[in-house]
Amino acid sequence: MSNKYNKYKYTNGGICAAKGFKANGVYCGIKRPANDPPDAKHKNDICLFASDTECNTAAVYTQNKVKGAPLLVTKSNLEKSGGKSKAVIVNSKNANTCNADGVEKAQKMCDLVAEQMNIESEKVVVASTGVIGQILPIEPIQNAVPLLCQGLDYGKNVDAATAIMTTDTVKKEYAVKFAIGGVECTIGGMAKGSGMIHPNMATTLNFITTDCAVSNEILQKALSEVVKVTYNCLSIDGDTSTNDMVVLMANGLSCNKEIKSADEPAYKVFKEALFEVMANLTRMLAKDGEGASKLLECVCSGADSKDKAITIAKSVICSTLFKAAMFGEDANWGRVLCAIGYADAEFDINRVDVSLGSEFGEIEVCKNGAGTPFSEEKAAEILKSDEIEILVNLNEGSFEATAWGCDLTYDYVKINGDYRT
Repeated sequence: MSNKYNKYKYTNGGICAAKGFKANGVYCGIKRPANDPPDAKHKNDICLFASDTECNTAAVYTQNKVKGAPLLVTKSNLEKSGGKSKAVIVNSKNANTCNADGVEKAQKMCDLVAEQMNIESEKVVVASTGVIGQILPIEPIQNAVPLLCQGLDYGKNVDAATAIMTTDTVKKEYAVKFAIGGVECTIGGMAKGSGMIHPNMATTLNFITTDCAVSNEILQKALSEVVKVTYNCLSIDGDTSTNDMVVLMANGLSCNKEIKSADEPAYKVFKEALFEVMANLTRMLAKDGEGASKLLECVCSGADSKDKAITIAKSVICSTLFKAAMFGEDANWGRVLCAIGYADAEFDINRVDVSLGSEFGEIEVCKNGAGTPFSEEKAAEILKSDEIEILVNLNEGSFEATAWGCDLTYDYVKINGDYRT
């Protein structure tokens, strides 16, 4: 299955791809193993990235009623600063959630960075990911912040991307270049997430940077609209995390004419580039689901509204029975129709077509709401792929949407149940 989300030119660099963004990541021992030798090698567990100049900043947060302390502090900081930020500090291994001193420590992380960088504390964004309900040790972070600030560099995006990983098996970065009024601009991002992932805002931690000049209002509008059709169309296990956050920072260093209206042609270009970055990060998150062996991508087309297409595509992706069938490489298309049937949407089942596809081909399994003869051997060959596409056509309109997920494996069942985010 080819990646359809590559309209713009891919570039390396992740969150450091855009002009003026530096990053760093180190290991500070937030969750240091017992009897850990002094010379032991460990994955980075804390990172910092910052812009050379102040950024217009947009964010979206989890809709879970239980929210991590870092989200509360970040939201408060952006309100105080008028949507401006300059630096972001993120730790893994501990979510700093459901702790009596959580807000105090999240604020302390901002204060430490602000002091080292000589900026206002409200210009610092903070995020945490890891185990819920464990007290966050602040001493390792206090020791790490000076090192993080001193080591900031334009080429250290990987140091940062690996620092935010928890049960992730691979780092997740993506960046593209595009033109606004003849001026080259860049958007890049990094994400983390493998378990406790289900859409209800966005999901996981995601950080996106751009050197494009965009007003705060338009930046927030673009982020909210693109989240709806990317991260909110992602589900691994049905659990909406307490620490979900997406932050988008724009420093304007590309020197394009600032985008101030959604009616400008430049807004459409910016939004398309943002979608490409976020869609690719979403695919990476889905493919790296805890214990997963296959990426599942459901495209619902022929709907009479975008919301209906989203609802049905997500219903298929979230079906436990269908996920299990894909792990077993079984073309059990009845489970697709079952999931479509309990979606909160009205449609005519007698017009619904379903096909399954991968890089090994495509096969129609349902026509007008009923089974159609197909080769089980060809279907089995198609489903051997580690990326499966489910094509649902409602044949009632011109809208379509995509949702992303993964299969349900024995390994997932073993892993699930550990309370982390």
